[in-house]
Amino acid sequence: MKPCPMNHGRRQQHAPWPVRSSAGFTLIELMVAMLLGLIVIGGVVSVFLANQRSYRTNQALSDVQDSSRVAFEMMARDIRNAGLTGCSNSGRVANVLNNRSTAWWANWSNTLMGYGAGQTDLAVTTGAGAGQRASGTDSLMLLGADSSGVSVKNNAEPAATFTINETSSNLQAGDVIIVCDPDHAAIVQITGYANGTITHAASGSPGNCTTDLNYPTVCSSESSYVFAPNAQIAKLTAADWYIGNYVDGNGVSGKSLYRMDATNTAQEMVRDVTGMSITYHQSGNNSFVGASDPLLTNWALVDAVQVNLTVESTDKHAGIDVKPLSRKFTATTTVRNRVN
Repeated sequence: MKPCPMNHGRRQQHAPWPVRSSAGFTLIELMVAMLLGLIVIGGVVSVFLANQRSYRTNQALSDVQDSSRVAFEMMARDIRNAGLTGCSNSGRVANVLNNRSTAWWANWSNTLMGYGAGQTDLAVTTGAGAGQRASGTDSLMLLGADSSGVSVKNNAEPAATFTINETSSNLQAGDVIIVCDPDHAAIVQITGYANGTITHAASGSPGNCTTDLNYPTVCSSESSYVFAPNAQIAKLTAADWYIGNYVDGNGVSGKSLYRMDATNTAQEMVRDVTGMSITYHQSGNNSFVGASDPLLTNWALVDAVQVNLTVESTDKHAGIDVKPLSRKFTATTTVRNRVN
């Protein structure tokens, strides 16, 4: 047996390792991947923007509805109380105020009076100034007794004083009040108030023409009507509702629902109410009509008021074409003491 030859000095050779390709993405593959990524990102952004716009629109709609609800609630309170004295005797009302025939808030003959877009409202000036009535809109004037009041303990005449049962009240000198018992009501200005005693002298501003609160009113009368114990006393409320102009601290202007009170102070109640039209139902008529309609012949017979408001969103880019969202709302309120 021959021995295996020894390959002394010779290195054993091995097969070489396979060579792998080091090539990456091609330019076309990279562009396709980028395009697909952009499509995905665009879809995500589109969904985000749609959800954001939907949220803004829903938020704006909620704000508009809330504003209309607040506006109608406040107006309805004054409409319900129009002509109300607290004693269900609105047909027998004495009025001893010196300005009862000249001041809009002192004329009990017009406890509910509406003005159409082209009519002059005695309580407010129509114009472009801040707080002035916007042209082309209706307005509504209302008088009545406040829902809270006090009761009479004693009426001393001819001393012209009332002592009330309550230990405290929000009455003060200068307030105009309505006092009533089952016989009649009287509108008079308080000239003094201290320790639960009300004085109604023939003085003050505008002042009273007499201390006699008998019905009917006779300013030259020297007699004195004595109101019964537990007669009711409440402040006279006067309100004129209208659409007015506003300018905020940043110089941004717009329209709001305003309320003018007996001190001729215009109060901005609800912002971005841009329009108001009002129709009225007169007892005996079949439909609601505007303030200037010939069918409306007697304001004292108006027993319901229908108010139509146009309200804009606070967000001025929430609507279509990046404009304010605008909605119209309608509410009907009955005049409490005129409905049988």
